[in-house]
Amino acid sequence: MNNFRFNAYTDIRFGKNQVEALPELIAPLGKKVLMVYGGGSIRKNGLYDKVKTLLADFEVFELAGVEPNPKITSVREGVKICKKENIEVVLAVGGGSTIDASKVIAAGANYDGDPWDLVVDNNKIGKVLPVVTVLTLAATGSEMNKNAVISNMETNEKLGTSSHNFIPRASICDPTYLFSLPASQTAAGTADIMSHIFEQYFQHEKRAFITDRFAESLLKACIKYCPIALKEPDNYEARANLMWASTQALNSLLSCGKGGAWTCHAIEHELSAYYDITHGVGLAIITPRWMRYILNEDTVEKFCEYAKNVWDITEEDPYKCANMAIDATENFFRACGIPMTLKEVGIDESKLQVMAENAVRRGGLMNAYVSLNVEDVVTILKACL
Repeated sequence: MNNFRFNAYTDIRFGKNQVEALPELIAPLGKKVLMVYGGGSIRKNGLYDKVKTLLADFEVFELAGVEPNPKITSVREGVKICKKENIEVVLAVGGGSTIDASKVIAAGANYDGDPWDLVVDNNKIGKVLPVVTVLTLAATGSEMNKNAVISNMETNEKLGTSSHNFIPRASICDPTYLFSLPASQTAAGTADIMSHIFEQYFQHEKRAFITDRFAESLLKACIKYCPIALKEPDNYEARANLMWASTQALNSLLSCGKGGAWTCHAIEHELSAYYDITHGVGLAIITPRWMRYILNEDTVEKFCEYAKNVWDITEEDPYKCANMAIDATENFFRACGIPMTLKEVGIDESKLQVMAENAVRRGGLMNAYVSLNVEDVVTILKACL
């Protein structure tokens, strides 16, 4: 196993009605709160009113309308409010996009330049306002990690940044908030969770036995519970397991003893940067094609491990076994109702070359599980059409 740092200090309040703890969690951090949220679903399901009532004794300012792929323009607006009103705490009420934007807003509040600088170069991130979250979507794991991804549509860039100071101080995770999600968001969110796991599971280090078993159990949970949640949106067991899988998938637990560049995320970020598609959908489209492309004598053993431990495949021929697992992965995404070609989400061949060039340049794909160059990425993207 490689050396690793695991520091999971977020105060997770998981379960029904945990939002009642919000005043208790925020009070030690400050009285002036910036509440950040997205397109208005929290108003429809009553969560907005609940939060405002609970925070009646606080001075609450608001930033609404954070996009599904959060944009730097929204971050800039949030930073302006923080500086003008001397905000002390940033409260993100929403999914990963809202939380990601909130993290960079919290950092930008203490930065004199353009907050985009903090996305391009995380070495410029200094003091960060405390972030508290109320999670409404199982997908990114942003409620318990140090990462944020922000889009700049003017430059067609979607970049990740990170800081241990980004890790939320507390996160409220109530599975009932997932009941009203559209099926498409449930499915795309599950694909995102699974992709986070794949990126950490398929790495060079083979001796992290415990970490890989954690990863496989989370994948099995997604495979079991996503179909249930799609059929029974208010099934608490399904929603709870998906929500906890999301948190565990990207809180550094699955990278303990492992490490290396990610692949599918780097490629998908270019799709989102140019076409603003749903992140989880893009990952679902790319992942099986990437798996098939990198299957070779060096990787077949790992794919067979995945096949046997996740999909319960017993085929003895290594390549047949591996391909059966890859087919099962693609068929699962398709059965969840996720579009499985780029054409279905409005992407043609016109920008494949430039997106491949950017993915390799920005994503470090030459150092990934299987090294990829620009031509490799173009081939994978063409297979996705």
